[in-house]
Amino acid sequence: MDLYATKALSWSRRLNWFVERLCVALLILLVLDVWLGVLVRYLLPLGWTFTEELARYLMIWMALLAVSSGISHREHIGVLVIFERFPPKARKWLAVLFDLLAFLFFAMVFFYGLGFVERGFSRFTMIAQIPKGWPFMGVPLAAAFACVQLALVAMHDFFSDDGVTAAERVEI
Repeated sequence: MDLYATKALSWSRRLNWFVERLCVALLILLVLDVWLGVLVRYLLPLGWTFTEELARYLMIWMALLAVSSGISHREHIGVLVIFERFPPKARKWLAVLFDLLAFLFFAMVFFYGLGFVERGFSRFTMIAQIPKGWPFMGVPLAAAFACVQLALVAMHDFFSDDGVTAAERVEI
């Protein structure tokens, strides 16, 4: 049984590796975009106004995608005072229960996010006049990554023989 736990945690870490690199790439684009915005506003005589709007959407995408990284390491918001008072076996079942509840939440965000994206393609951004569906795609994408991470972390916690949760396990 511990083999399934190890495999699930390994896949979780691999997906997290990809998401972390994606977030770093978005951060680099965000910094370059903000620098460009400052240059255009104060130094260069160009009428580019899209930089502020692009920075807003890059920041939102980055923050939403980073949620799955927090789930992978169990660094998301939680009340550990009560959780840590339980014995390891009870913690295992409590962690799986929390993962299932969070999975349901993010599955709903994914489902309703798809409608959000669909409606967004009929509306346009104020400055760049691109369909809002493109920036809105970050919501269901981030929710999908969160669901996958929650499923993998829950599988690890469920199949772990020693009752140690993914957060307590040393990196693989």
